[in-house]
Amino acid sequence: MAQPAITVENVTKAFKIYKEKSQSAKERMIRIGRNPHEVFKALDDVSFEVAEGETFALLGHNGSGKSTLLKCVAGTLRPTSGRIVARGRLAALLELGAGFHPDLTGRENIYLNGSILGFSRTQIDQIFDDIVDFAELSEFIDNQVKHYSSGMYARLGFAVAINVEPEILLVDEVLAVGDEAFQRKCIERVKKLQSDGRTILLVSHAADLVRQIADRAAVLDHGQLVEVAEPGEAIRVLRETLAKRGIAGPDLDAEAPVPAEPQPVLAAVEGTEWSGPPLESESQATIAREAAPDKPVTITAVACEYPTAGARYLKPNDPLRIRVDYVSPQRIPDVAFTLEIRDALQNIVYATDTETLEQPIVTVNGVGAVCFDLPRIPLLDGQFSVSVVITNRAGGQVFDRSDDDASFEVVQSEAHRGFVALEPTIVHFFHGTGF
Repeated sequence: MAQPAITVENVTKAFKIYKEKSQSAKERMIRIGRNPHEVFKALDDVSFEVAEGETFALLGHNGSGKSTLLKCVAGTLRPTSGRIVARGRLAALLELGAGFHPDLTGRENIYLNGSILGFSRTQIDQIFDDIVDFAELSEFIDNQVKHYSSGMYARLGFAVAINVEPEILLVDEVLAVGDEAFQRKCIERVKKLQSDGRTILLVSHAADLVRQIADRAAVLDHGQLVEVAEPGEAIRVLRETLAKRGIAGPDLDAEAPVPAEPQPVLAAVEGTEWSGPPLESESQATIAREAAPDKPVTITAVACEYPTAGARYLKPNDPLRIRVDYVSPQRIPDVAFTLEIRDALQNIVYATDTETLEQPIVTVNGVGAVCFDLPRIPLLDGQFSVSVVITNRAGGQVFDRSDDDASFEVVQSEAHRGFVALEPTIVHFFHGTGF
């Protein structure tokens, strides 16, 4: 049986919190061993293993010990007790600018970081261009990094970490930094590392990201390990833990935005017969090219079609068509459509894409439409917004997007409670005793 890539065994990390601060060297000398303090356990007897080639996530509220544990694995902190064993070359991206010297240029910091990871100058020369291209910093690579923005820091740090081809990659929330295109590129590279059998240990508050890339996750609460489980189960345990502590989870304490104005829907012809193909319109293509001359594909409309003409809302479990009209002035053979449905608090109710559905769009050219036909919407009351993104199939290049430009409403007449419209049936067994 293969050895695990990372072993965390009974790890405790304690810090001393002093109640009184000494103001001078003399006071510090006088109070040696007598300065009152409290012991704070950031980690308390935590144990788990990460298998080779596994992507493992650490979940928990702020202050739960996630980043402390990651730093212990990286070796920047030493556990108070217990042991951690990491087998393989390790690269860590713990925070923005970690390992960067602010007075050095981006070029100099790449060589500095590479040498820390055990690479020779010749080896760094071979991957230097890949690092700069991934970070998209060719214009600024000879500037001092103290003049970089937080996004530039993140791009350079992530580019160094992944291009040294580590056997173990440690990532602390950095995937949430940067614009959406860069985040997609990072996730694409992480998936490549996964396919190459690399081990990844990451900290993230993004539940959707954990579901998307993690194999398992550990839930931490005030330094203690609550549970190690599959991502969906771990997220459920996390939310239960936060509720017991009285801590609101992600988006749970956010103020509900004002619902968008209902968007006009394309009425079905009859019953559930949806709208047909779009009309070929040269003027539409011309307008799209003039509005966005650099876009190979442009979204011209997003609409939610109800099953009944003139309907103002859906009933629970009614069908729905989400139609995306587009214009592509040239033939594009590498394209995918992503759909996201969100509730009034901007929580993702459902998200998918044409690649995940294994119904790829072979090519786009000219005026066309892609329709997501949903046979039933198993939701109760609510206003739901729709976002659409057109990318290449790998997801790293965004062609166009439409955020919350369409919406639909579900209204129920029964007294059911909750968010999901289930359809239970009742089976009753009894014995007639005469009493």
